[in-house]
This record gives sequence, C-alpha cells and structure tokens, in this order.
Amino acid sequence: MVNSPVTIDGEKPEQAIAVAYAGPALRAGLRALLALDQRLGDIVRATREPIVGQMRLTWWHEALSALDHAAPPAEPILQALADAVIGPVRGAALACMIEGWEVLLDPALDADALQTHATKRGGTLFAAMARIAGADNPAVERAGEGWALTDLTGKLTDENAVRAARDMARDRLDQAAAYRWPVALRAVGALALSAHMDLAPNAQPLGHPARVARLLWLRMSGR
Repeated sequence: MVNSPVTIDGEKPEQAIAVAYAGPALRAGLRALLALDQRLGDIVRATREPIVGQMRLTWWHEALSALDHAAPPAEPILQALADAVIGPVRGAALACMIEGWEVLLDPALDADALQTHATKRGGTLFAAMARIAGADNPAVERAGEGWALTDLTGKLTDENAVRAARDMARDRLDQAAAYRWPVALRAVGALALSAHMDLAPNAQPLGHPARVARLLWLRMSGR
C-alpha cells in the first residue's frame, strides 16, 4: 500500500479543485494518473536528443505493462498506480499513453500526430479515470482528447500547430459539453470544463472567481 499520495508538481489550481470533487476513494487514483501524465510530459519537454527521450519512454512503457503481472518497483508513481488504479485499469492500457507523448519527439507535428496525441494521451487518460470511478459517459474519451490538445497548445511554439490543436480541441470539448456528467464523473467533467474555458475568447485566468463558480455549478448540476 502507498503510505501517502503522490504529489503533482506545479498543480494548476483548477486541477486541484477538480480532484477535490471526487470521492476520497477516487482521489488517489486521479492523482496517480495525472502524475503519470505529468511525468511523461516532463520527459518529452526535457529531451534534447530524441533517441534519449525514446529510451526513457520505452522504460515507462515496459514498467506500466509489467504492473499487470508484477509488483511495482520503488518508483512512487508506479506504486500509486498499482495501489489505486491497476485492477479496474490494465497497465498495458495505460502504456498506450506513451504513444501519445512519443509523437511529440518528432518536430514535424502534423494533423495525424496531433490526433495520435489526443487519442493516446488524453483519451486513454480519461477512459482510465472513468474506469476507476466505475462509471461511463459518451463524452469521456472525446473530453480527454480535447483536454490533452488544449494543454498542448500552451507548450507549442509553431503558430500553425497551435491553431490546429485549438480547433481540434474546441471541436471535441464542444461535443463533450452537450452531455450531462454523472456524479461519479464530475471530477473528470471539471477537468474538461477547465480546458474548455481556456479556449474561450479573452479567457479569464486560472482560478478566477467566475471560473471557480462555473466549476461549482458543474459539480452540482453535471453540466
């Protein structure tokens, strides 16, 4: 068992609010999944030689897949995943997130690469969140794709790629906004809503009272 939950370095205030919307039993799993996503992103952002980044991501792919049949090594994120996520979610399924980050090691970021990032990173991540919550919603994977693409726009320098990612993200998050989030998934819905608000013209800054109030309404209403 993990004695204490993993922490997410530089956690965005609205991400913390979203996680707080989850029941106590679910929070550790959400934190573990978000910490995994951050670690994979940190690897890509710190990579100067693609082959080095590839090797580090391969290690994580193998380590995640091994969680299905072996105890985790002394790595806090893997231990937290084993404790709070593996079972409802297979480690091999989480390993698909590697493909979503791996495409960013290639500087030629075309529409296919953006789609792979959206599906393999965001779609996989949100689907795992839904599984550990024991609930489902038609919006989950599309919301995850939109969330991942929105997050990516803040890390890209090519304006054409930024515009393409924003357009793709807006399409997916608009679709997700049409659904009512069940109680068990409102923490996940809050993550999607936060991303959706980031895409608004003249978006208010993170943590703005109006944004927090909108997140609170989703918690109460599911929309």
